[in-house]
Amino acid sequence: MKTISENRCFGGTQGVYSHSSTSCNCDMTFGLFLPEESAYGPVPVLWFLSGLTCTHENVMTKAGAQAWAAEHGIALVFPDTSPRGEDVPDDNAYDLGQGAGFYIDATQAPWAQHFKMWTYIAEELPGLLGDSFPLDMERQSICGHSMGGHGALTMAMALPGRFRSVSAFAPICNPTQSDWGRKQFTAYWGADESKWGPHDATLLMQGPGFDGPLLIDTGTDDQFGDLLGTEAFAAAMATKRQPGTLRLQKGYDHSYFFIATFMEDHVAFHADALYT
Repeated sequence: MKTISENRCFGGTQGVYSHSSTSCNCDMTFGLFLPEESAYGPVPVLWFLSGLTCTHENVMTKAGAQAWAAEHGIALVFPDTSPRGEDVPDDNAYDLGQGAGFYIDATQAPWAQHFKMWTYIAEELPGLLGDSFPLDMERQSICGHSMGGHGALTMAMALPGRFRSVSAFAPICNPTQSDWGRKQFTAYWGADESKWGPHDATLLMQGPGFDGPLLIDTGTDDQFGDLLGTEAFAAAMATKRQPGTLRLQKGYDHSYFFIATFMEDHVAFHADALYT
């Protein structure tokens, strides 16, 4: 593992690291904020999965999450959104290829060799983090934005017992019924929808749901609102009798200004679960 940078931040350290990924067959980069408490022992972990076109850096520099994580003594993990590099396939569209991994494992050419983001986030990166940093991997929670909200919700439900809480900002909730989902699933998995797997938060909510606290914020002025499937997910929550909170925030859009506004709420929400 290579240290790209380490900076003092709210009493702790904001680092950026890279490593050779066996699941993605390329070098991967991630950010990690360690609070001051990590100098004295392992601390709980909050994952943040970012959205389309983002890298590890967007939320790390724009959301102000470190201030609130430092207050609660929580580590923050900021993974990249896809494999990258000259040998990694890409597409001219912003919503496919590099920057658009959708947190799934591709099976179709040319994507299958590198685009294994589910395995990377669910298996490889947690193992690396647990071996390399003072993190309590028995206490994990997960959050995400947009495409990353899709990843956070699906991982929380499909990996029971892994995460103590889950939250999302403007998540893609019903990708099998949205242009943000059907396009990527077809490319990465092929046209046979029976092979798309349980990677739709609405369908997962109709099944196992989530055994823990859940929080979602979506802006009423989100410019991508028709692609998110918020209503379908809310209906699935109601039918399931899923404990949780879904808030429609008046006047907010899809931007990082929206995320920064409510980040304190989300970190405190996860802190309650991580320290219970």
